[in-house]
Amino acid sequence: MRPQPDFIHEFAPGASDRTLLLLHGTGGNEHDLIPLGRELDPNAALLSPRGKILENGMPRFFRRLAEGVFDLNDLRKRTNELADFVAAAVRQYRLAADRVVAVGYSNGANIATSMLLLRPEILRAAILFRTMVPLVPDNLPDLSSVRVWIGAGDQDPIIPASEAQRLVELLRRAGAHVTIRFAHATHGLTNAEVKIARLWLEELKSSGAPG
Repeated sequence: MRPQPDFIHEFAPGASDRTLLLLHGTGGNEHDLIPLGRELDPNAALLSPRGKILENGMPRFFRRLAEGVFDLNDLRKRTNELADFVAAAVRQYRLAADRVVAVGYSNGANIATSMLLLRPEILRAAILFRTMVPLVPDNLPDLSSVRVWIGAGDQDPIIPASEAQRLVELLRRAGAHVTIRFAHATHGLTNAEVKIARLWLEELKSSGAPG
């Protein structure tokens, strides 16, 4: 028997062979980013797991010790656990393994970034809203075939612009093709940057790039 996906999750089939892996922020759940996924690509399949960690009753994808201070051992464990879930879901739902695009917000974007760095075979592209450097691996993976779009807030009180730029530099050192856009915003998303991310996804498809 093949292993079954072991996260509580929502799955919605799509009209195309692309799958958006939707990863919520702290306190979110498997339903939160479904509307965002539909807005970014109405034809994609949607795979939306709920984080297994609870922080004061709020779901997260990995533990933290304080604001912006992560439990790195737990992060590595949960990253591999999530990557295994995606691989199992690809098999169960008969998805195209080379067409999975992460869409993460805050805590969800951080674990998506961790997955790019630790399990690069899982994702071909990622849209990361309000992300930071979750960890620096001992050896950088080869991300030369990976496309990443980062949406940062120029007034974000949680993630300073310098931290978002540090992530851009790390991913580029690994060979990733990275686009970063700073919205006139705090930690919340704006309609304008969602539209920009959607256009980036459409251009990705028309260019024939993975994802």
